[in-house]
Amino acid sequence: MKILHLLYESWGDPFGMGGVGTRAYEIYRRMRERHDITFLCKRYQGANDGEIEGIRHIFRGAESRSLAITLLSYAYHASQFLKRHGHEYDIIIEEFSPAIPTFYQFFVKKPVVLQVQGYTGRLYFRKYNPFYAVVLSMLELLKPGFYDNFIFVNPEMTKKTSFKRAKHIAVIPNGISCELLDMPYDEKDYILYIGRIDIYGKGLDILLDAYKEFNKSFPDIGLVIAGDGRDRERFEAMLMKLPGDIKKNIEMPGWVSGDKKKDLLSKALFVVLPSRHECHSIAALEAMASGKAVIVSGIPEFNFVAEHQAGISFRPASAASLAQSMQDLVSRRQRQEMGRRGRDWIKNYTWDKIALKYEEFLHKIAGQAESGGTCRGEHG
Repeated sequence: MKILHLLYESWGDPFGMGGVGTRAYEIYRRMRERHDITFLCKRYQGANDGEIEGIRHIFRGAESRSLAITLLSYAYHASQFLKRHGHEYDIIIEEFSPAIPTFYQFFVKKPVVLQVQGYTGRLYFRKYNPFYAVVLSMLELLKPGFYDNFIFVNPEMTKKTSFKRAKHIAVIPNGISCELLDMPYDEKDYILYIGRIDIYGKGLDILLDAYKEFNKSFPDIGLVIAGDGRDRERFEAMLMKLPGDIKKNIEMPGWVSGDKKKDLLSKALFVVLPSRHECHSIAALEAMASGKAVIVSGIPEFNFVAEHQAGISFRPASAASLAQSMQDLVSRRQRQEMGRRGRDWIKNYTWDKIALKYEEFLHKIAGQAESGGTCRGEHG
């Protein structure tokens, strides 16, 4: 197949790359030998068209320090690209983002798949000014209704998204690398957060408040916050305001990958993910694959943690509840048993298996588009 994937975050993007980009690279890295794959990405300073990790990259849009301007420019230029070149591909995958106000389904006759990896809903009104929040929430509600084909990463997303026109539907979750399953278990004196530096969305303000309380009982246990993102400078400014004895216990190594990432995961006491909203957290899956217990906010997208007894949930947006959960998990040796249960469950969700399901679904849509058939169903 000749595949075009509209990917608004990519390697090297100064606004950071989260689960959307990570998922794309992990899946297509396993498909690139069998298919002709192109990523259409938003432009950033220094971005040049060409191959990255064996995948063709085309960058479109304006370079700007404003994320809003960058996304709007990308939306326009991506639409123009599809008008001129959309017919050259067998199938097109669009990452759903209300901040990119496009309806690519109308620009091409080839099948377009809308991949839905998150839902924000009313939380927009707590994160942005009212005008912007109204626009985003309306687009989030209305845009999927114009598409025929969907991939969801979490079954919770199917309950929140309107897809009355849908012909093809699949739930294909995120995955983990096989090598994480083989890492030896170890513990050092730190708790780990790993993910995008998004203060509100990822609940990093909650984490800091909880750690200040936790530190009173466990002053020798550190906190490692690994990741990058557009809130990094603002978050570092928040750290600078902390008392010195707490600040010295917090480390920010930046974006980690490879052996550094594996080392941080394997030696953490446990992993904490205090998100206010999520999709299907790759960080949680990787922690489980590493044999680590996880503490997560009690939102529906994290239900799988409690269902498989791989960690504990705290009351969403409550620093006091998170602090108590952290204290409980440090004091109890049950965290090792939680880690074993999580690792046993997650072994069926490797990226190799996920990529095969993804590839099969794209083949089905492209094949039925050629034959004129339709289907409707879900794939776990």
